[in-house]
Amino acid sequence: METVPARILITLGSAVSIGFGVWHFFVPGLWDWYSYIDPSATELVVAVRAINVFFSLSLVLFGLMNLLLAYGPGDSRYATGVVLGATCILWSARVVMQIAYPQGSTSSILEYGVLLSFTLVLACHAVALLSVILDRRLS
Repeated sequence: METVPARILITLGSAVSIGFGVWHFFVPGLWDWYSYIDPSATELVVAVRAINVFFSLSLVLFGLMNLLLAYGPGDSRYATGVVLGATCILWSARVVMQIAYPQGSTSSILEYGVLLSFTLVLACHAVALLSVILDRRLS
């Protein structure tokens, strides 16, 4: 069902999503997140840890689901469209959050680099989704 260009876009977007997800499992330790939280606020520490694990795992799982649907057996245009649509919603929210509340604001190169990377991942998934919806060949 998916064309070669659509599969390439899904592969690129999914690889970056999975990469961000795996990397984010280690972010709290790399950036010493918990040193910024009062040690007596144990529920806050637990909540931040849970949210980060959930977020990281979601990125990895959405990336894997997109790859499995693009390269797996069968031809489920509906399932592929639903998962790509959910992925686009997640990355759209991240792009909007980066615009409204930018990360990396200490360096404009970092801030806009992050925005660019999030936008490119969204674009990969969005173009692939359009290809699935329209069932057009991108080549």
